Amino acid sequence: MSDASKIDDGGAAFPFEYDDNSAPSGISYRLSHSGMTLRDYFAAAALTGFTAGTFWAEVDNDEAAKAAYAVADAMIAASKTGGPEHG
Repeated sequence: MSDASKIDDGGAAFPFEYDDNSAPSGISYRLSHSGMTLRDYFAAAALTGFTAGTFWAEVDNDEAAKAAYAVADAMIAASKTGGPEHG
């Protein structure tokens, strides 16, 4: 997959990084985890909304998953442009 065709995943949704240099032994350590992608988080939120309504009964799982990621992609695209104005 070329860089031009790579899907924008929005980066990490819940990155975690912790540095500890305070151990009495003088040993320091660093923990980090990128978490799920923002795209996955948005898709999960959309899918949750779908299951709360009648949409879920009207489509199969593959269609629901594709629709959830379509919503996630739209949300990421809107976040890059500032999205709609809030009044």
